[in-house]
Amino acid sequence: MKNEQMLPGQVVLVLQGGGALGAYQAGVYEALHGAGIEPDWVIGTSIGAINGALIAGNAPADRCGRMREFWERVAQDSPLGSLATFTSGLPAFFVPRPLSWGGVKAQVGLDEASFYSTAPLRTTLSELLNLDRPTTRLTVGAVRVRDSGMRYFDSRKEPLSIDHVMASGALPPAFPAIRIAKDAYWDGGVYSNTPIEAVLDDHPRRDSVIFSVNVWQPVGPEPQSIWEVMGREKDIQYASRADSHIARQKQIHHLRHVIRELARGLPQEKQDSAEMRELASWGCGTIMHVVRLLAPALASEDYLKDVDFSPAGIRARWQCGLDDTRRTIEAAPWRAAVDPMEGIIVHELSARTGAQVAVGS
Repeated sequence: MKNEQMLPGQVVLVLQGGGALGAYQAGVYEALHGAGIEPDWVIGTSIGAINGALIAGNAPADRCGRMREFWERVAQDSPLGSLATFTSGLPAFFVPRPLSWGGVKAQVGLDEASFYSTAPLRTTLSELLNLDRPTTRLTVGAVRVRDSGMRYFDSRKEPLSIDHVMASGALPPAFPAIRIAKDAYWDGGVYSNTPIEAVLDDHPRRDSVIFSVNVWQPVGPEPQSIWEVMGREKDIQYASRADSHIARQKQIHHLRHVIRELARGLPQEKQDSAEMRELASWGCGTIMHVVRLLAPALASEDYLKDVDFSPAGIRARWQCGLDDTRRTIEAAPWRAAVDPMEGIIVHELSARTGAQVAVGS
């Protein structure tokens, strides 16, 4: 069954950055794939860009297998856990630069100014995907180092490569900046970790069902220690902008629908004037369903959760993404009647406020 027979519009998958938390996104995609729903467009930042590239850079039949292979390669199966990740890196993802640990003020140049080298990631991605002819539209977000400019690299507008994906995941100071056309870029999450504005601002506007996959907790209890404060601060930093983007866009799209209705009420000769056609072009009747999926917190999570690449952690997050998305597809909230004056309708079915999931559950 094709997407248009199941969902009212193009299917868009929006993926946050979040390191190891991105295993939840892989579960989300597996559930969509299992239901016969393939994204028409994937937008990602950081690990979301990597997962997005694994989708866009492979044929639908190969996507789940390639994603699973990637996550198996980056798993850290050491009894030392996150400590081993810090000291030894992940052989398929990043490895330490020994000299950088001993001299953070050394003038090594931007391309070498990081604690780790991501050369292994380039090798891994080159073996698992091919962006020469992407199988679906791919957009990845990165921020330009010299002027803080947020840039969305879009396969509809320009050819994308592994460089663009790595630029989106170049989180400083751990990872080095990546140069594209001589400009250096860092992880888009430094500026905006939830790249939903890229689809809401797209032109031409289209009816859409947008699966916005969130892996950071926007709501949480008051922290009681410095360690908990650090964890809560990280959640707020990387989760907070999504709500403000959607609130702004709801207002804008409501006004677009108002403009459409006002233009319809004018006499035909007025509607046909060049001036009025220009003004009416600001209106539209598109409906965008934003389906927000929120990864639950694992009971063992703390400040270091985004570097928890343990096999158990990856399996638990992947399974949560799979279960949450299957429930959402079964509920199919996009089938409900909507107010014709509302351009953006938000559905939140997977949020489990305050809930925690045990590893292995």
